[in-house]
Amino acid sequence: MARAMRFEPRERVSVLAAAAAPLAGVAVALLLCSVLILWTGESVLEAYWLLLKGAFGTKFAITETLSRATPLILTGLAAAVAFRAKFWNIGAEGQLYCGALAATWVGTGLLILPPVLMIPLLFLAGALGGGAALLVPVILKNRLKVDEVVTTLLLNFIILLFVSYLLEGPLKDPMLMGWPQAAPIIDEGVLPRLVERSRLHLGLVVAVGAALMVWLVMTFTVWGYEIRAVGHNAAAAAFSGIKINRTIIRTALLSGGLAGMAGVTEVAGLKGYLTLDLSPGFGYAGIAVAMLAQLHPIGVLASALFLSAIYVGADSMSRGVNIPTYIADVLVATSMLAVVLSVMLTRFRIRFN
Repeated sequence: MARAMRFEPRERVSVLAAAAAPLAGVAVALLLCSVLILWTGESVLEAYWLLLKGAFGTKFAITETLSRATPLILTGLAAAVAFRAKFWNIGAEGQLYCGALAATWVGTGLLILPPVLMIPLLFLAGALGGGAALLVPVILKNRLKVDEVVTTLLLNFIILLFVSYLLEGPLKDPMLMGWPQAAPIIDEGVLPRLVERSRLHLGLVVAVGAALMVWLVMTFTVWGYEIRAVGHNAAAAAFSGIKINRTIIRTALLSGGLAGMAGVTEVAGLKGYLTLDLSPGFGYAGIAVAMLAQLHPIGVLASALFLSAIYVGADSMSRGVNIPTYIADVLVATSMLAVVLSVMLTRFRIRFN
């Protein structure tokens, strides 16, 4: 006779097991992807060595990896904060563009201030723009119980089409002979480089500071406790006096603001101007960052660095051996699934009847 299987919660999960679960998931993902590398006829050890070398082997590689990790940290934080309150924000991509759009509006000549004032103003404008992009989905959720997964996802396409319209019309730089691109950010608003002759800019410091700030808020403040309480059990939180709708609105504004700041780092730090291809999908990758980090703000730093290293190192690996760069996407997806499974197995044990 077939035996029924069930998942039984563990009474206690040790700190060591909780910390080892993501590492075990990543290791399993690397082993599984080794099969694909062997399928191409290449050496697994050589491929992974080239990936590691391409991400951290030189000064240029390290700065590129850190530069790529900067927007991933902020979009990962945006997803982690929202998911903590079980507000499923899938629209960080659109909020990133709203932040970049707000920074472009302010930073192309609306105000001319010294860099010490101009740069914080751009981040403030980006945070407000990203937060404003979430107002409609959060109001629809609170008032009409509309699923935020649908509204935030579809809003991405609306925002991208709106940005495309602006770049083809009101915001088009007339000096570019018709190319759909906004005017460049003024020199006072450009983020300074952290390393000379590299693309690594001040946005990395802002992103790390944001991660520390979110960790402090989530761990040591009443607001952070309310976010975690609503996410754990909204009914119990409401019974204890926590205002659910107000907490979700605050959480959504913080989440959208963080994603909007990611847009500022790209438009004022990396490119210097707004284009429709500003983001290759940082908003969606932020969800993977948050899940790999188990929604922990400090863990987001490590998971963003991991994903960035894979994407940057995959280019070097593809040039060194005959392996397509798409292996990076497979490795990221497999890592996320393996980490989720390993975390589940640390919290539940399998029982057979």
